[in-house]
Amino acid sequence: MPILTSKDYKIYSNFLDNLAKKLNKYYFSKLNKPFKISNKIKGRGYDPVTSADKSFEKFIRKEILKKFPNHQVKGEEFSEKKSKSDFTWIIDPIDGTRSFVIGNPTWSNLISINYKDRPFLGLANFPILKKYYFNVSDKVAYVVENKKRKKIKVNKNVSISNLRLSAAFHGELTLDQQKKIPKILKLMQFPCIDALSYSHLAEGKIDVVIQCGNKIWDIHPLIPIIKAAGGIVSTWNNGNPIKAGNIICSSNKKIHKKMLKILKPVSK
Repeated sequence: MPILTSKDYKIYSNFLDNLAKKLNKYYFSKLNKPFKISNKIKGRGYDPVTSADKSFEKFIRKEILKKFPNHQVKGEEFSEKKSKSDFTWIIDPIDGTRSFVIGNPTWSNLISINYKDRPFLGLANFPILKKYYFNVSDKVAYVVENKKRKKIKVNKNVSISNLRLSAAFHGELTLDQQKKIPKILKLMQFPCIDALSYSHLAEGKIDVVIQCGNKIWDIHPLIPIIKAAGGIVSTWNNGNPIKAGNIICSSNKKIHKKMLKILKPVSK
């Protein structure tokens, strides 16, 4: 696989930086109003989708294809656009739709650009919070807030005795399974708020994030941001996180190794 050049990173990171600003303008001018809600799995649980999810995805796809017409696109709400390109955009138009539905401001727009299925740049944009996170290389990530850009890094100086852990199982673990990981339950002292928790880890505010049942659009945009900030990301059985599913990210290798060991009874 050819190594991506600094020019590649600059082109795509500039695009994501500008896209975040366009998304915020689009939301406040077009979507900050009443919306329609439907349940994608009616009768089998609750997985909401809103008219805003669909509008956001259409807008994002239009912006991408205007600039990169030959690229592939995979989004949560619409069918995949396939081509022969090695570049694929992954889109979660609203990550945290439940939060969006009840007016919680922590929802986000998540977008990654992948080369041969590997995400190398990501954007996590929070319109209501007026900030966004993105990386510009494999070693540099930023948060932009109040029009000010600040370089972010994970908190490397942390141990089991003082770590801040955020976790959510989303109904994926039974009570019997949860009883097998009492140390995790005891350490769950901080709320898990979808992409914001992963972004907070990259910013050094949280030290470990554990979640169940991620889809590729939930995690691909966050992987390059976390890694560029110095964090570790894997599945619960220490697999490649691009497979999605049950995900854990940590601020250093030592903590990650300990967390994987604690999770082992439920990681098969």
